[in-house]
Amino acid sequence: MKIRTTEIINDRPEDFSLCFACGKDNPIGLKLNFIYNGKEVKSEFIPGKYHQGWKNIIHGGILYTLLDEATAYAVLCNGIDSCVTVKSQIKFINVAPVEVPIQISAQVTNTTKRLIEAEGVLCLKDNTVVAKIKSLFYIMGHTNKAVICNMDRVIADSAGVHFTAWQEVFSSRGVKFTKDEFTKFFNTCPVSIIHRVMGENLSKEFINDLLQEKERIYYKKLKGNVRAFPGAINLLKVIKESNSKVALISSASMKSIELICIELKLEGVFDTIISNRDVTENKPSIKAFLFAAEKLEVKPENCVVIEDSPFGIQYAKRAGMKCLAVANTYDMQELKAADRVINSLEEIDLIRLMFKLSQK
Repeated sequence: MKIRTTEIINDRPEDFSLCFACGKDNPIGLKLNFIYNGKEVKSEFIPGKYHQGWKNIIHGGILYTLLDEATAYAVLCNGIDSCVTVKSQIKFINVAPVEVPIQISAQVTNTTKRLIEAEGVLCLKDNTVVAKIKSLFYIMGHTNKAVICNMDRVIADSAGVHFTAWQEVFSSRGVKFTKDEFTKFFNTCPVSIIHRVMGENLSKEFINDLLQEKERIYYKKLKGNVRAFPGAINLLKVIKESNSKVALISSASMKSIELICIELKLEGVFDTIISNRDVTENKPSIKAFLFAAEKLEVKPENCVVIEDSPFGIQYAKRAGMKCLAVANTYDMQELKAADRVINSLEEIDLIRLMFKLSQK
């Protein structure tokens, strides 16, 4: 029997950066890098001469460490925030040679109120099984973390539809509306866009007419003309499958959001949706982020915001949240205030998003 607190239960990078198995700052560590695909965690390890027991054969303790860490990560990715290993049963099947890559995988097989089981396997690239493990963990706490995403320019690439709709609305009133203006104003609320383009002295009736016309054109053009940014749909579904909470925020109407969710087959993915009826001030907004956290019943410091703009990053950080920036709109240099900046959501997975965001 082996009992220890799993190294990966803490969400602060400094808490496990020296972990022998996965710590990036441990000079003699294994530096395992796991990826979660929504079902299992996977990694690869190439053992060297200092990992051997008998000559040119990897030490059994190293093989056990690989499996122990993999099963622990599998538990983490299934909504468990803290746990201890109470029992592990390992079966060594074939030897693992020095400098031959080892494929590592593990997944949760059963969960009760207090206990969670996981199984792992080590294979060579020719599918020769090296070792298998079955481990039992005692659950000490469930994940209380959340992801907050913007809709446009983070998940949905619908900017072109918005631009076309606004351009038609303004053009019918003799006002030119350029792509540069749209890019500059897009992160603000619709009323603010109207004021910036047509001036401040506008009646409420005139503004409402423009908004309704824009919405009609937008809804008409939306079907079949919106796509998801690469990696966005898969990431959202993996987050959902991990039992983590996820919120969507947008300055658009609920009808618009629902239409996009239907187009992208995202119905039921979000635990809460914050639209322009919930927060009336311009987006990005601290109030929108805090309201989403409140609705999810998660503390702001346990939230990760996925943003695409410098303003969004600024307000997310002011709300006390971590921030991942994706360079769908701005250059990476303009987004450097985020905890991490990526070119595409294809570059991030659940483990790096929720638990290792500050690790480059």
